[in-house]
Amino acid sequence: MTDQAAIDTELGILKTGKEADVFLLERAVEAIGDNPAKSSLLAAKRYRTEEHRSFHRSTSYVEGRRTRNSRDSRAMAKKTAHGRSVAAGQWAYAEWDALNRLWKAGVPVPYPVQVDGTELLMEFIDDGEGGAAPRLAQVRPSKELLGVYFEQLRDGMRELARAGLAHGDLSPFNVLAQAERIVMIDLPQVVDVVGNPKGMDFLMRDCHNMATWFTNRGLEIDEQELFADLLAMVF
Repeated sequence: MTDQAAIDTELGILKTGKEADVFLLERAVEAIGDNPAKSSLLAAKRYRTEEHRSFHRSTSYVEGRRTRNSRDSRAMAKKTAHGRSVAAGQWAYAEWDALNRLWKAGVPVPYPVQVDGTELLMEFIDDGEGGAAPRLAQVRPSKELLGVYFEQLRDGMRELARAGLAHGDLSPFNVLAQAERIVMIDLPQVVDVVGNPKGMDFLMRDCHNMATWFTNRGLEIDEQELFADLLAMVF
């Protein structure tokens, strides 16, 4: 919803994380003339500045990335208040860029709505009953549904690999289960498999994490086979 008359109302917090909090927003427009009222729910992810975070992402994720503004680079190096704000904003913009790129590529990710400073607005993935969709780690799907989830996950990982990327932090805690649909989340650290010196390691870790979870649930997945399949997409 892009109408300038739209009003955002914060409805509460969805998740508190180590580096960002996610809030539920309603974006609504009142009825005007013949135009009916309309509204939509959004997830607002707000990154904390460095001094308010209890977790610091490894610099391994961002090897090869550059800050265009030299003033910002100096501020980040000196860890000034401005530098800490810039760093938090960089993660928000990194996730925004990743969501846009991956959405267009057909990867199952939340639809990106907008980014403003350290806040990222995206599609709210619900559970069909008004609540938030559970994480994959929280569900106990049937054998049939487990297979459906894995096919979707592998297709998503293939699309990432086809773009030369790995999620970099993929686990059952970063995948949402919405009925028969899975959605990958938490994407600011997306890794260039070839450009990052540890790109292969990150890809292998993603494969290991997901293959282990599915295997423990009764669906035998060979992590090496999955890794080889994805490498074929990269190269």
